[in-house]
Amino acid sequence: MAKDVIHIERKTLDGYKVISVRIKEGTLKKIDALSEKSNRSRNELINILLESAVDSAQVR
Repeated sequence: MAKDVIHIERKTLDGYKVISVRIKEGTLKKIDALSEKSNRSRNELINILLESAVDSAQVR
């Protein structure tokens, strides 16, 4: 009896990199609260916030 073959596609690059960041507990609580209110994942919300901050940041 032949077994069914499971085809697994290679994972494609999505333009994201995994990093590790230390965040103050209070800041994380605020992010989690915003995440819950906006119905977005913590990761998605952090990316939105970082994009906004990077776009408006200036070096003095």
